[in-house]
Amino acid sequence: MPAARDDLLAFLSEHGIKVTTVDHDPVFTVAESGDLHDRIPGGHTKNLFLKDKKGRLFLVVALHDAEIDLKKIHQIIGAQGRVSFGNADLLLEVLGVEPGSVTPFSLINDREAHRVTPVFDSAMMAHARLNYHPLKNDATTTISADDLLTFTRACGHEVEVLAVSEQAKASAPSQPG
Repeated sequence: MPAARDDLLAFLSEHGIKVTTVDHDPVFTVAESGDLHDRIPGGHTKNLFLKDKKGRLFLVVALHDAEIDLKKIHQIIGAQGRVSFGNADLLLEVLGVEPGSVTPFSLINDREAHRVTPVFDSAMMAHARLNYHPLKNDATTTISADDLLTFTRACGHEVEVLAVSEQAKASAPSQPG
């Protein structure tokens, strides 16, 4: 049985992670969440559940308005060949959430198998506070970027913080040639 919101909040509390949660009408897309950006401070986000040709799974998390080139992201995240979106059944099986509710908090449901590689966009991680659904899309939970990393590690995952968005690539220091 996948973790529910109360399980998640208890897990966060057990690990000394402070969060705030705001209930609201369900939102299924980034476009539907526009008014929440005005009401809830911090970086608002989108989450991409991806799989590569070998069946490896990735959860890519970036700012809501991040531009991500899905034809090239495999080169950045270390996927084997181009990636595609994981289907709803796989999402429910592995992360215990439904489409529209994808969140890094769903890693709580992948604590044993560790099937998913979490990838957080570096531009997103530059924000002090970040906002995600607490396993359902009818609320938003605010967490600090540092506590998000603490949570991810407490779930047994080592997160990759990479410049996956065009915004992150533009602000990354240039590499010596």
